[in-house]
Amino acid sequence: MGDADAEKVLAPLRLHVKEQGDIVRGLKESGATTIDIERAVAELKARKRQLLNKENELVAKEDFPRQQMEDTLKRRFFYGQAFELYGGVSGLYDFGPVGCMLKNNIISEWKQHFILHDQMLEIECTMLTPEPVLRASGHIERFADLMVKDEKTGACFRADHLLEGHIEKLMQDKKVGLDVKEKCKTVLQQLDNYGKEELGTLMREFEVKSPVTGNEISDPMDFNLMFQTTIGPGNAMPGYLRPETAQGIFLNFKRLLEFNQGKLPFSAVQIGMSFRNEISPRSGLIRVREFQMGEIEHFVDPLRKEHPLFSTVKDIKVPLYSSKAQLNGEAPSVRTLGSAVEDGTIDNETLGYFMGRIYLFCVKVGIDPFKFRFRQHMQNEMAHYACDCWDAECKTSYGWVECVGCADRSCYDLKCHSQAAKVNLSAERPLPEPVQRDVVSLSCNKQAVGKAFKKDAKKVQAHLEGLSEEEIVNLETEMTANSVYVYTHSDGGKFNVLPGMVAVKRTKKTFQVEEFMPSVIEPSFGFGRLLYSTLEHNFKIRAADEQRTFFSLPAVIAPYKCSLLPLSNKPDFNPFITSLSLALKKLGISHKVDTSSGSIGKRYARTDEIAVPFGITVDFDTVKIEPHTATLRERDSLVQIRATVEEIPQIVYDLVQENTTWEEVMKKYSVFEEQINK
Repeated sequence: MGDADAEKVLAPLRLHVKEQGDIVRGLKESGATTIDIERAVAELKARKRQLLNKENELVAKEDFPRQQMEDTLKRRFFYGQAFELYGGVSGLYDFGPVGCMLKNNIISEWKQHFILHDQMLEIECTMLTPEPVLRASGHIERFADLMVKDEKTGACFRADHLLEGHIEKLMQDKKVGLDVKEKCKTVLQQLDNYGKEELGTLMREFEVKSPVTGNEISDPMDFNLMFQTTIGPGNAMPGYLRPETAQGIFLNFKRLLEFNQGKLPFSAVQIGMSFRNEISPRSGLIRVREFQMGEIEHFVDPLRKEHPLFSTVKDIKVPLYSSKAQLNGEAPSVRTLGSAVEDGTIDNETLGYFMGRIYLFCVKVGIDPFKFRFRQHMQNEMAHYACDCWDAECKTSYGWVECVGCADRSCYDLKCHSQAAKVNLSAERPLPEPVQRDVVSLSCNKQAVGKAFKKDAKKVQAHLEGLSEEEIVNLETEMTANSVYVYTHSDGGKFNVLPGMVAVKRTKKTFQVEEFMPSVIEPSFGFGRLLYSTLEHNFKIRAADEQRTFFSLPAVIAPYKCSLLPLSNKPDFNPFITSLSLALKKLGISHKVDTSSGSIGKRYARTDEIAVPFGITVDFDTVKIEPHTATLRERDSLVQIRATVEEIPQIVYDLVQENTTWEEVMKKYSVFEEQINK
């Protein structure tokens, strides 16, 4: 279905969303009750979901040969299900030689594009994370989905997905009455709004059973998506495999700031594996339990969010699906980043700069710009601490898939860890002139603290000396009122601090600088999703032969840059293959030599299926005619040129490095038709 036809189908649904958006705005402006606003917002979310479902349904109807692509990926071992010999484990995948090279090339280009270009600071942190870290970040409390269990077998299912699948089957069942189908339709529209109790009620009402055995299922329960473990023997230190790479950067902020000589802004970055124990992973590489991420944390003064390089991206036009457009039921609009920052659609220059760099990177690694958009988070889906958040989404046969998140997280993460660890994670900015201020400080009577708390004295003292000025004032107030200050330690211990154990002092101090908690702009990349999207966007079928498939991946990320094919296995061909291979190695060009006995057409087809962009063929003319020449074939056009064996490696290098184009090469060298000697 074309874009124009799709818009005709979506237009009434967009209008439906706009009408409800106007109602929500009207209620807020008129000061309506909270319950009325929440009810209207829930209906708005339901209508948005209906619009999104229809968009994804139209995408699914587009005639993309996913099965044919997946057959190619499996046959050429790009990746495959892990532990297949033992039946496989859903959500876990092994990458083969071609898949590893492709993923590594994407990451290598990512490093060039972001780390080297913006002089970012790369770190590598452990995947094992102690529980207190993730408790402070909020992951222990909030990182969960609702799950149900098969009462007999114990098999687990994600509750909302199970209900959704069951209702969709009912709606397709001709025996089900219209009144039930209408009820089903309403439930699907509201699915995102249901809590634990409501989902349980609906599952009982619709008699949802285990999809595998038909057994009864349990009531929905919270399931934390992190993999839990213990660090060291016994249960002394509970921990988790990290669900993201960002927390390691926040914990090392103080060291990074010192490394950067105390100056802001700066960017820190980490590439590594993350783990999420998905209840029922599906959609291949789109939703997995173990995946590689690349996360950038750009620390910036919250009062100075302009970016010195914004001018380099401000004129780039990108598809923006703003929260306002979503609220009004409008389609995404193509705009320059400069105009979007200027009118406040994008919150600030730094966020706009990274969005521009994200777009350029995605296009460079093969994402189709016509299947790409930035979607802004709605106010009701954005974290309470975030200033602005955009997802870079790619259109695939699974629908629109979030591949990159780009958020202004304000100072939330640093503040959480600073409070939990009692460590100052602020930065400093110079004041225009010195300022004198009142300072509140606290000192401990070590002898009294030691006598009262004995083995716990050190942690009590550390807690007291780590209190902020505001917390010291609160302690003083509580102690004055109750003659005791009571605090509960993170390990659950409760301690009573008496007046003689601490002394609060007030002094005046002259300051040349002021402290502040930096804001963080966070671009977060899921490399598996990017890899899958670029494979879909570049999967092609030869017009002359539907059985011949290939990937038109850009040369910069192609696993092998070049193939080396002798037309014959006669000994005379070997010196040329050897010398060409050595020349390619010296230039750092990955290449694949195929000396198998198959026809040259079949060997070309094999290299096309693993996305090799260029192919050198040593034929009989190479051996028999001086100066010695060989042919160079371009994968997408199938056009070949002829050049000397000394020139060809450099031509391939220049093409891969984008120093030249295939069109320029064809102008310089004669197009090959057929060899003289056969």
